[in-house]
Amino acid sequence: MLEKPPPSGDWVYELKFDGIRAIAVKIDNKVSLVSRNGNDLGARFPEIVAAVKNLLVAECVIDGEVVALDEEGRSSFQLLQAREIEGKKSPIYFYVFDLLQLEGKSLISLPLEQRKTFLEQLCADAGDPIRFSGEIGGDAQALLAEVKRRGLEGIIGKQRDSVYEPGRRSGAWIKLKCVNEQEFVIGGYTPPGGSRKYFGAILVGYYKDKRLLFAGKVGSGFTSKSLSMLHKKFREEARDDCPFADLPSKQNGQWVQGITPSMMRKMHWVNPAFVAQIKFAEWTRDGKLRQPVFLGLREDKEASEVTREG
Repeated sequence: MLEKPPPSGDWVYELKFDGIRAIAVKIDNKVSLVSRNGNDLGARFPEIVAAVKNLLVAECVIDGEVVALDEEGRSSFQLLQAREIEGKKSPIYFYVFDLLQLEGKSLISLPLEQRKTFLEQLCADAGDPIRFSGEIGGDAQALLAEVKRRGLEGIIGKQRDSVYEPGRRSGAWIKLKCVNEQEFVIGGYTPPGGSRKYFGAILVGYYKDKRLLFAGKVGSGFTSKSLSMLHKKFREEARDDCPFADLPSKQNGQWVQGITPSMMRKMHWVNPAFVAQIKFAEWTRDGKLRQPVFLGLREDKEASEVTREG
């Protein structure tokens, strides 16, 4: 988990979703859906645009998360990616959790509890794919135990009187995760082996003090279509030199995940422009990922913002 439950304070908790954060803006009959770094999502999720357009207000700005659910009702970023890459028609939902503007009036300085009340009223007559994400309880420890039992990702804690602070992290909102999963920057890839085409594994890392540090090789979680799609993207961002500040490694072996000088000559390097969502068992003692699995590319986060979370 990233943070421990707060010992005191007036906190409320919501489910943490494994999807794409999005802001929906409705002005009259025009609706835009954008990621947190400004990418247009409207063409990818037209059903959400249509649903927001049908809300019974002339103008609003809503914060939420685009989510695909598995058979057990759990959000899955991997399923969301498969929907686009593999063409699978999984239903998607827009879980909304904050209201920033309503009928021309900014709400960001109002307490969270008041903003949520307005949002719930706005969504009262809205059906799928719009779903209101409400409070699920106030006991963080009990909630985490239940969320973990159900195989969910975690919870988000928010102070009941917190204002909305765009563009900055605040202690008023915290993530409490039950799984080891976070974003990493892709800096290169290994050549393919055996029957696999395009590449063998991606080389990932994170930023610390503006230096890209190597976190490990990720070779599982790919499909033939995702291998092809990623390889095409990598070729467009190819570079001759290694972007990782701490490579080559002094050694490599069963207990140390490294890339030695002799191994470096076989690697393919790319500009650190791509962000991957990775699930893993744990961090090793030498600061590398154990049993990492690729879940998909994140287009809603800048590579320069990726840091180690655990």
